[in-house]
Amino acid sequence: MESSSIIYSIVIIILIAVLTFGARLFPYLAFSRGGETPKVITYLGNVLPPAVMAMLIIYCLKNISLIKAPFGSPELVSILVVMVLYKITKNNLLAMVGGTILYMVLIQYFFV
Repeated sequence: MESSSIIYSIVIIILIAVLTFGARLFPYLAFSRGGETPKVITYLGNVLPPAVMAMLIIYCLKNISLIKAPFGSPELVSILVVMVLYKITKNNLLAMVGGTILYMVLIQYFFV
């Protein structure tokens, strides 16, 4: 390996580390005045998580074909299991992991 490529790699790693640290430090510097959190930040904190989850669901379901087998059955069953698991346990992680495991089992063994 050439010394210039090693130096380039080290510079890239340092730059990424500095930018990551700066991105994590920025909210503390911007909002640490002891006052209230700005209303726009509170609004985004309430609205963005459900919006991101909705976009992820749409992205995951975009390639389902309703006109050829299995007609989206593994996805539908997995979504229903996620909903039931969440209603029972009120645990997001357990519901998502359970639904993902069920989906993988369904597509690997039942809907080949």
